[in-house]
Amino acid sequence: MSRVSDFQRRMPEASRDLRRPIGLWQRLHIDLPLLLGLLALTVFGLIVLYSASGEDIHYVQRQSVFMVLAYGVMFTTAQFRTHTMEFWSPWIYGFGIILLILVLVMGVGAKGAQRWLSLGVIRFQPSEVLKLGMPLVLSAYLSHRILPPGFKHVFFTLLLIGIPALLIMKQPDLGTSILIAASGLFVLFFAGLRWTYIMSAVGIVVASAWPIWMFVLHGYQKQRILTMLNPEADKLGAGWNIIQSKTAIGSGGLYGKGWLNGTQSQLDFLPESHTDFIIAVLAEEFGLAGVLLLLALYTWIIGCGLRIAMSAQNTFGRLLAGSITFTFFVYVFVNIGMVSGLLPVVGVPLPLVSHGGTSIVTLMMGFGILMAISTERRRVGFG
Repeated sequence: MSRVSDFQRRMPEASRDLRRPIGLWQRLHIDLPLLLGLLALTVFGLIVLYSASGEDIHYVQRQSVFMVLAYGVMFTTAQFRTHTMEFWSPWIYGFGIILLILVLVMGVGAKGAQRWLSLGVIRFQPSEVLKLGMPLVLSAYLSHRILPPGFKHVFFTLLLIGIPALLIMKQPDLGTSILIAASGLFVLFFAGLRWTYIMSAVGIVVASAWPIWMFVLHGYQKQRILTMLNPEADKLGAGWNIIQSKTAIGSGGLYGKGWLNGTQSQLDFLPESHTDFIIAVLAEEFGLAGVLLLLALYTWIIGCGLRIAMSAQNTFGRLLAGSITFTFFVYVFVNIGMVSGLLPVVGVPLPLVSHGGTSIVTLMMGFGILMAISTERRRVGFG
């Protein structure tokens, strides 16, 4: 009865939408405000990357190639209907789990971590598949359940979150594990998770803090937390990165030292200046004004994502768009937090600014999903 009444309620609005002329961007499945924000951010990112890489044009060229590929992937993904994404979501999730198991069995190691699979000429991180596979499968699962979800569905959802999170922690890659788990938890939150469950989860996390510290975290992960609390305790060792990063950020002042004139980055005092710590280069050379510009671009993109989530045509689209948008926010928050010394260093790059390949393509595929949700016209019926 409720479905019939919902259909009757939507009929007039759907009819008006079908009579409305289709614009060029709608036909191309492009959300113009979101596209403009992404273009501005990526161009700004290339400018900063050129300086952060020591004026090495090779990094900029390589990043530009990945950007072109990523935009192509975004436009292609935007052409898919949401019901097609929903249909394939369990297969994508299952494929990602299989790849994570293969990483533990035959993965390629580097710097003490085994996170990659080699395909001969290239290697990639299978965890990137779950960055989208996780919110896709959970959105599909919960969109067909009565919301807010009951205990049985919450438990099954947490099980789907926990399996890949634990597999990624085994690599070990705590940062990516937390981000992928967060993308799933956001779906659960937007599905209307009851506050009793949320408060119970907070209590469990607090109670398990000591056992996690003693029996779960690796030595280097503990060191990162201790370094965050007191980087001066080992100025020339573990605390070096944070100290140099904070020095670069503070020395930029209001308007910065000028493009290509940052001493911390140009003289190689700042580690990983073209990847994880690139915002410190931006702050030193463009000052507070440059950081505020970057934050404004991120805020614009996140605002577009929330608008898309609020106007989505179905529950699947709303849950998926909300999770992708908030996960993107977490990426930004974690990177800025760790570079400024407010969070432990967990190796999370600054989205669409740091030098990278696979992560950029994955992010832009997520924005392609947002565009598909945004431009999908309302149809008469229950779909």
